[in-house]
Amino acid sequence: MPRTVDPAAPAPVHTARLGRELRAVRVLWLREVIRFGRNRLRVAMALVGPLVFLLILGTGLSAVMGGADFRGYLFPGVLFMAVQAPALAVGISIVWDRQSGFLRQMLVAPVRRGALVAGLCLGGATAGTFYGLCVLALAGVVGVPYSPRLVLVVLELALISFTFTAMGVLAAVCIRRIESFQVVINLAMTPLLFLSGAVFPASGLPGWLAVAVQANPMTYAVDAVRRTMPGGTAGLPGDTGPQWWGTTPPLTLELGLVALLAALAVTVASKRFAHTD
Repeated sequence: MPRTVDPAAPAPVHTARLGRELRAVRVLWLREVIRFGRNRLRVAMALVGPLVFLLILGTGLSAVMGGADFRGYLFPGVLFMAVQAPALAVGISIVWDRQSGFLRQMLVAPVRRGALVAGLCLGGATAGTFYGLCVLALAGVVGVPYSPRLVLVVLELALISFTFTAMGVLAAVCIRRIESFQVVINLAMTPLLFLSGAVFPASGLPGWLAVAVQANPMTYAVDAVRRTMPGGTAGLPGDTGPQWWGTTPPLTLELGLVALLAALAVTVASKRFAHTD
């Protein structure tokens, strides 16, 4: 006899749980997007730093280098700077939520902590990608042609933004005070930027500096964006990007390292989140 299914029967437990977790992800993602959209001053101020870095420092270094347009080389690093902002913003919101009691309300929700972390990270990644798009709109100013390849750059920026946000969330669930969080996150982000090849070539560096740059996973994020950018932006003499035993790692492997870092940060943050009070 064929088995009949009663339409009035309750849905399987795992299906109901999946539905709850997807709703939790959507709510937290939407909360971060709405919070981002309402604070227009924060959006404007977050874009000031990267644009100053590009237009002033890039133009000045171009003049020092004898007329070579250093802004094109600097452009991927400026995009990298732009998508860092949500890591700080989402992390601060978590610390505030702990003090206001909202974090405790999230923790009693009947969903896994990984769903909460995913929603927060996706919200921050959405905001970070928007920052990257705003800076990417200036590509023509620095000599980068507008091309369909920029779509791939946007996808890479989304991955990098998600990774930074996951790292910010991980820091936030481990640190209770806002002042301490800001100090720690700034101390962490600054070396990640300057040791990533965003400002100077990642190849041909002396001793310890070369080791630090090669060990920095964000070096491969910047190099992936630079290699994907239409027109090529690695125009400095002698710059070959990060090298493994004399060869440049494949683009997919570079992006895989960034994705692995994001997955590790989300996993650890989820476990720490479960013990947050």
